[in-house]
Amino acid sequence: MTHPGPQWPYPALIAHRGAGRHAPENTLAAFRLGARQGFKMMEYDVKLSRDGVAMLLHDDSLDRTSNASGNAAERSWAELAEVDAGGWHSAEYAGEPLPSLHAIAAYTLANGICSNIEIKPHTGLEAETGTQVARLARKLWAGATQAPLLSSFSETALEAALKEAPELPRALLIAKEVPADWHDRVQRLQCCGLNLNDRYTTKSIVDEVRKAGCTVAIWTVNDAARAQELLDWGCNAIVTDEVFSMTPDKFF
Repeated sequence: MTHPGPQWPYPALIAHRGAGRHAPENTLAAFRLGARQGFKMMEYDVKLSRDGVAMLLHDDSLDRTSNASGNAAERSWAELAEVDAGGWHSAEYAGEPLPSLHAIAAYTLANGICSNIEIKPHTGLEAETGTQVARLARKLWAGATQAPLLSSFSETALEAALKEAPELPRALLIAKEVPADWHDRVQRLQCCGLNLNDRYTTKSIVDEVRKAGCTVAIWTVNDAARAQELLDWGCNAIVTDEVFSMTPDKFF
């Protein structure tokens, strides 16, 4: 089916948190592994240190994905630089550092990799994080062939990003069922589309969103047959952990 709406200027397959299942998520090691598997777009989570440095980390807490504990927002970037963000995954990656957004921008731009930056604020820092991530993305990707896509579950963060860098594309992340007023939210935030949870994605909602002129990306899809079905429905992109079994060359 051909759907109206904006063109999707990005690859149709996106590596989740780099290669976040097969290497420590949200690290340069994960990005390098995903790139070796042929992925030309990465999704990753960005939040702020205590002193306002944009860094990659999914949780508010450091406990799950590092050798440290506690809230990352309570530590300076100098303190976070001492954290081992790889040893929890496997001995091979022990000593892997938490990357800054500066480092990720340098790597992706040098290697022709597109970015879906999920603005993942520490609780209570939604507006500040949206503003700072958008400001930095505008600076780091200035003159790039393709601007990063900014996405977030936080409408407060997306609104702040809109105010700071309205020229950067944005997508609203939806955790469960798509709310009835989704179109009003997208219009208010001037988003290009929705990033939807695979578990709650149906053909009818894909048709509705695409016919309204919006893009649709689906997370997190780890079954090749399901990924193909979603692409056949007209979804623009699939976010996956399976960077070995669902490589771009197997789909295109």
